[in-house]
Amino acid sequence: MQIETIDPSRPVLIAGPTASGKSALALAIARAQGGVIVNADALQVYANWRILSARPSPEEEAQAPHRLYGHVAPEQDYSAGHWLREVAPLLAAGARPIIVGGTGLYFAALTEGLADIPTTPPDIRAEGDRLLREAGVAALVDTLDPETRARIDTANPRRVQRAWEVQAATGRGLAAWQDATPPPLLPLARATPILVEAPKDWLNPRITHRFDAMLD
Repeated sequence: MQIETIDPSRPVLIAGPTASGKSALALAIARAQGGVIVNADALQVYANWRILSARPSPEEEAQAPHRLYGHVAPEQDYSAGHWLREVAPLLAAGARPIIVGGTGLYFAALTEGLADIPTTPPDIRAEGDRLLREAGVAALVDTLDPETRARIDTANPRRVQRAWEVQAATGRGLAAWQDATPPPLLPLARATPILVEAPKDWLNPRITHRFDAMLD
């Protein structure tokens, strides 16, 4: 894609596989048209994973404003909901966002909406772990409301436990929370989406080179 064909007034969403050049494209757009580069990669939010996650270098970050990179402590929980709440003020700040990353759930939450389900308390999580271990997934499925049972993969223990935790913590089924999902912060029709695609024979050597650089 030619940068000059991108509407500078619209937010940009850049997605694609690792090592495909997403960050370089975001930086090129920011340098040519202005804007704030916003991270949408679930690993690059963590402060201690600059090399492992191939986060932009300090030199690259100095060339344009970067947000939501390396700002989360390694022991801190961080979900799509946390990310969406941090993106909201950036969308309202005035500077055109260039949102780039490889975490599809973040983009889906941004452009389709995300149910605002409260965080599961630790004691509820521990009880869910115990019930799954001692009673099995079928026992948890039996406690769910019919709408949630019909909607989730009841053969997936983690999905079932998550639904059980939501119901136990809030008194409301997961399906009801999903049905109350608010409108998206940024509908896809209001943005310029860019999917960076690359053939495997070009991409694989880049991934290998990146991995080798991590070990140096």
